[in-house]
Amino acid sequence: MTTIKIKLIKSPIGRPFTHKRTVEALGLKKIGQIVEHEDSPSIRGMIHKIDYMLEVEE
Repeated sequence: MTTIKIKLIKSPIGRPFTHKRTVEALGLKKIGQIVEHEDSPSIRGMIHKIDYMLEVEE
């Protein structure tokens, strides 16, 4: 499978609790941090939920 690079570009402070939990579930802790995940429907769903806080590179 292909991998996706996900970068956190906005802070989860002041966001809804479910959005904060999604950021944690993706493994992101700090602004500017980059993580790699395999491309799957569940990961795509998480990205779609908080896309305003992320930068995604395929």
